[in-house]
Amino acid sequence: MDRALDREILRLALPALGALLVEPLVSAVDTAFVGRLGAVPLAALGITTALLGLFFVVFNFLAYATTPRVAYALGRGDHRLVRLRAREALWLSLVLGVLATLVLEVAAPWLVRAMGAGPEVFPAALGYLRLRALAGLAILVMTAAQGIYRGLQDTRTPFVVALWVNLLNAFLDPVFILLLGLGLQGAALASVLAQTLGAAWFFLLLLRVGAFGPFPGWQALLPYLRVGGEMFVRTLSLVGAITAAAAFAARIGVVAVAAHQVLWQVWWFLAMGLDALAIAAQALVAKLRGASPEMARQAVRRLLFWGLLLGVLLVPLLAVTGRLILALFTPEPAVQKAALGVWPVVVLATPLNALVFVLDGIFMGLEHFRLQAGVMVVAALIGLFLFFTLSPGLGLLGLWLGMAGMNVVRAAGLLFYFWRERWA
Repeated sequence: MDRALDREILRLALPALGALLVEPLVSAVDTAFVGRLGAVPLAALGITTALLGLFFVVFNFLAYATTPRVAYALGRGDHRLVRLRAREALWLSLVLGVLATLVLEVAAPWLVRAMGAGPEVFPAALGYLRLRALAGLAILVMTAAQGIYRGLQDTRTPFVVALWVNLLNAFLDPVFILLLGLGLQGAALASVLAQTLGAAWFFLLLLRVGAFGPFPGWQALLPYLRVGGEMFVRTLSLVGAITAAAAFAARIGVVAVAAHQVLWQVWWFLAMGLDALAIAAQALVAKLRGASPEMARQAVRRLLFWGLLLGVLLVPLLAVTGRLILALFTPEPAVQKAALGVWPVVVLATPLNALVFVLDGIFMGLEHFRLQAGVMVVAALIGLFLFFTLSPGLGLLGLWLGMAGMNVVRAAGLLFYFWRERWA
């Protein structure tokens, strides 16, 4: 049984990892080509990319809420309910996509000013944002489609679509930006076309599995919106704590904030990899919960085993390659030295981080979103307390002890509920 579960976890996690690594490439490719246009277009791109990232992260619940609902119906063998859940998610993505696009178009000037764009950068940033906002509907349709396919135990299709979207964007960028001379607007147009075609591809695939039909009614969409509110609280707490950590690093000094940014990028990259297991957990636990609670418990045990094993295996790898990794992010000796002083915290916290990510995926599969939001709020508040008390005396080391402390609280809270409910 364990070997069959391991194969299933691997089958779900590997394509999910590919999709997670591919998704940020649209912004990376845009940055690479826009960087050739000069400082003003690059600054405008940086402002609007950060703004769009913050705006659309709110809608990630379309994937998180959809995956367990579709997977649970699949586990029960109720294919009519599977199609209904997929239809609900797709309709909600269409409604929210239209609303999100309208909000971005109307509020664009205020949002760009709120991001601190100066007179020189403002026109370029505003033009890029308004054109890029036209992909709002496509982005939300793709988000919901990812949730549907994960629920169907298919992480390969989202990976293939994400890969081709990014390849098309990489092809269109030089054509529009350089060959046609559209500059920054060309980067926005390339992204809009690539993501719109990706959404259309998903839409056609979902039509074939019967995922579209009459509007299911507002009452049917309320559970998704409830999850959206709970996920919003969780995300806001996490983003708030991360932003506060950057602010505390800035108070310490220029070298400290540069080292903090490097360490955060490494931390984030590791999180992206570990999140593949969380996605596998969401899909597999929800499906098996619908089929057999005992099978779901066995899957939970294997997922925790693999999460901890992966985290432990990363410890010696990160310990040995620390100097090389930091050198890839910064050539500055002072920044490297400051980051190396904190590196042991990043390394030793990796198994705990892996455990937290897998637990998050398990509880999403169990649809305990309110629990996750509550634990994250408490963890963020304790993190802020640790930042405030430790960073004045220990500097950057104290700040990162606070970052690790947040995940200790998250792990403790989730494990307490986990054992109380006898899921172990």
